[in-house]
Order: sequence, then C-alpha cells, then structure tokens
Amino acid sequence: MTHDPAKVALLDEWLQGKEGEHLEFKEWKTKDDFELLCKYCCALANEGGGRFIMGVTDRRPRTVVGTVSFPQPERTRKGLCDRIPLAIDFEEIPHPDCSPGSRVLVFNVPPRPLGIPIKYDGRYWMRKEDSLVEMSEDRLREIFAESGHDFSADACPGLTLDDLDANALNDFRQRWIAKASKAEDTPLAERLSSLSHEQLLTDAEALVDGKLNYAALLLFGSAKAVSRCLAQAEVVFEYRSSDASGAAQERKEYRQGFFGFYDDLWERINKRNDKQEFQEALFVTSISTFSERPVREAILNAVCHRNYQLGSSIFIRQYPRRLEIDSPGGFPVGITLDNILDRQNPRNRRLAEILTKCGLVERSGQGMNLIYEELIKQSKPTPDFARTDQYQVGITLHGTVQDPAFVRFVEKVSKETTAFFGTHDWLIFAQAARGGKIPKGQESRLKRLLDLGLIERGPGRTCILARRYYEFVGQKGAYTRKKGLDRDQNLALLLKHIEANQAAGCKLEELCQVLPALPTSQVQSLLKTLKRQGKAHPVGKRKAGLWFPGPTLKTDDKSGV
Repeated sequence: MTHDPAKVALLDEWLQGKEGEHLEFKEWKTKDDFELLCKYCCALANEGGGRFIMGVTDRRPRTVVGTVSFPQPERTRKGLCDRIPLAIDFEEIPHPDCSPGSRVLVFNVPPRPLGIPIKYDGRYWMRKEDSLVEMSEDRLREIFAESGHDFSADACPGLTLDDLDANALNDFRQRWIAKASKAEDTPLAERLSSLSHEQLLTDAEALVDGKLNYAALLLFGSAKAVSRCLAQAEVVFEYRSSDASGAAQERKEYRQGFFGFYDDLWERINKRNDKQEFQEALFVTSISTFSERPVREAILNAVCHRNYQLGSSIFIRQYPRRLEIDSPGGFPVGITLDNILDRQNPRNRRLAEILTKCGLVERSGQGMNLIYEELIKQSKPTPDFARTDQYQVGITLHGTVQDPAFVRFVEKVSKETTAFFGTHDWLIFAQAARGGKIPKGQESRLKRLLDLGLIERGPGRTCILARRYYEFVGQKGAYTRKKGLDRDQNLALLLKHIEANQAAGCKLEELCQVLPALPTSQVQSLLKTLKRQGKAHPVGKRKAGLWFPGPTLKTDDKSGV
C-alpha cells in the first residue's frame, strides 16, 4: 500500500492526543483477539465513541510499529457490526515507520444511542486506565435516565397473572428458546423450557418486585385486560382496494397483547400480497409486492415506539401496491429524518428489550436500516414519511418494483464480492440507479464503491451505476447517455453554439440548454476555460452578459461569467 500524506499527517496528530479522550492505542503487532476488540469497541461506544488504533504503542512518546492483525478488516468489521448494534467502520493507514508488510489499522466507533448503553458478551463495558471493567450500577442508571421516562416499565395497576394470555406467553417462550438454541446456549434453552409463567416473566423483566408492568400487558395481555387497563393499545388493520372514500373492504381491530396477533396480522396482509413477475430473456423474476421482513419490521417499530399515553390507535392500511402505518406520537427525542438510520432512542425501552430477548428485534435500533436495505435491494422506493408530524409517525412502504434488472444485478454483485454493504452504501446504490446526486457527507463510502467498480461518477455531482450493470442488462447505449460527454466534448459543443450565433451573442441561460445534464456552475466553469484559452469571451456583466467567439477584448476586461 502506498503512503497517503494526508492520512499520515492525521495519524501523527492523533498520536499527540490524550488517550481516553475518544482514542485508544494498542500495539497489537500480530494477535487477532476478536473478543477483546469487541469489548474495546463496546467501551468506546459507551464513552461517546472514538477510534481504536492498532499498530501504535500506547505509552508516550507513542511510536508507530504497524500491525498485521486482522488481515481481512472488512470481514472483521462485519463481525463487529453483527455483535455490536452500531455502524463501526475502519481504515488502513500505511505509514513510513511501519514494519515491512504491516500498517496502522483504525476502527472508527460511533457513540452509543441516547439512553442506551451498549453491551457485549452480556456485560456493559467501559475503560478504566489501561483496563476494561464493567459499568457501575450508578453509571447505568445515569445513561438510562437520559432518554426520559419509560412508560412500558411502569407497574400496571390491577394487572395479574390471570389477565395474561397463556398462548401468547408460550409463543414468547418458544421464540426465546429458539434464539438461545441458535446461539448454541443450551443451558439457557433448557432452563427456559422448564420455567413457570411467573419466573419467565420475571426473567424477561415484565414482572418486577411482584408487579406486572405495562410491557407485560402490551405483549401478553388478554383482550379483556387490554380493554380495561389501556384501551388505546390497539392496532387497526384495513384493506382498501382504492383511494376512494367509504368503508374498507376488510377491517380488523386487534386489542390484545402483541404476541396474540402478530402472526395473524401478517397472514392477513399476505393473503392479498400479489407477485410481480418480470420476463428478461430466459430469466423470470418473481417478487412479492410486500416482502415479509420489511413489513414485520415496520409493524414492530410502530408497536415499540408509539406513545401509549396518547389516546389514538395504530392504523395499518393496505392498498394493492402500498402499505401505510400510522403510529401515535412523533419521533422520539433526538430522532429526525436526517439521522433515523444512525441514531436510536426507543420510547418504550422495556418493551423493546423483551422483544430483543426472543429475537423479534434482532439488534437494537436496526429495524429501520433493514427496511431501507430490503426495499432498495428489490428496487422499490425507500420509505415515505410524508405523513409524519409531532403527533404521529406515518410511514408508507411502496411495493411496486421499479427496475427488475437491478434486482438481478444486486444478486450477482452479492455472489461475486465478499464486501460488506451498510445501509448508506445501499442508499448510494439507489441514488446511482436513478442517476441522482451524490449524497452529502458520504464521500468515503462513495470512494469505496467507486474503487469496487460498482458505481461511477456521472455528469455534475451525479453518480450512476457502473458500465458493468448496463452490459449485464444489455443497455450499453443507456450507459453512454447517462455517463454524458467528456469535458473536451462539452467544450466543443459550447464553442460550436457560440460560433453559430456570433452575430447576436449567447446568454448563459441559452448555453445551459446546450448541456442540460450539467448544473449552471459547471457550465460556467467550462465557459471560463474557453475564455482562458482565448476561444470565447463575454460582453456584459455576469449572467446578463453575452458570449462571443474569439479572445477577450480589452474593453471587455471587466466582464464576468
């Protein structure tokens, strides 16, 4: 690997920093201790995020020694993201002082979500001097208090074990056992199978100090108990064949614990879930309008994050090609459309924790990421939050497949590369498929996808899918059109138009029409190049000026582009 002066300078700046303030230095010349790396990343996240830097001595004066640990950092990063619910990234920095064949390896760890401590191997880790220690109970309480009051953890007055649905409890038990078995935790699986309902609820923290909380009611309560204790904890499903007003073709009201209706709700949606089939040469692609995983995740989000102290219900409306879910209460504190994929703050923490125990919520806060990724992979529009305001979160999942060829291309890329793609990578793919603008703040991800040969830069600040996609789908002509002309061709087109209209001159607005794919700023840049080359010059001030062929006249020196 060649040295990057900018990265080397940045590393030298980090070496002067104070360890403990978002930096952790370790030599790690050869060892591949993945478990220890997970613990350090967990601790850094709990302390506000930072960088774990391998290949540097941790005592001052720090020196670069390099490391050969984790020779496949992409795979290591994927393993970290699977075990720690954060978007951890990495970078490799070749340094002149590294020993031969080594480099400095940096893992960038984002901060934990507001009010949510991160744990690994069942423990909440933090750093203390040169060691890793478990968080104190006082520190944990401080973190949990950050996001405010958790209604689902409050005791539900008058709720007893007789008010809970035994079938719902057994469903929860079996899901928890299945998750434990998948993790090869045989002792836990065997213990869960023999627990009484009371002990099961205690272990799940739905029964605390002998009192059942609202999480127990919302997940396992009978219809009678929910109606008595919290009538607004209701999910209303409707099927409508069109947008016409009037009665729905089907309506079902679920006023009972979540485990009592979760599967029935999906089956009700799925019975009108048509297949979209696409014929391309010898290939037939069949895609469900509503994929199970995004739909289930969207329902889970609505149940987990709604405000149960508001009097309205969750509404799920199914149309032939879209699904609308409206949940009472706006986004939780600190969550916006701009950070919804990177920040989590569950409104009902106890509820979410119980769902995590049984595997319905695989990783804390990752549900929305999964929804985006699955929809993009199937060439469907990303979620629409147009109905969201301070009183409700309204999400629409559109089911129409936009480009079936893109679906096959994604499958091909997934088989050919071992690279890990995060949600923001998939968003860039979606932008490229539309020829959209490069997302701001995603330059490093963009460079990686460019290096992998999956996307290319298009005209202006746009990005497009790489040539290999258009070759794959047999549309080489479309690639040429989307890629646009090169700079010399653009200059030649502008000059040809200026020369053809030299009698009257050309306005900037008119010249922009010659190259409609380029933004005005780029057309202005090309015109400045023609002026510098002495091939064209402007007369008049700025945008109101006219362009003529030939070099700048002395009387026109003050003209602008």
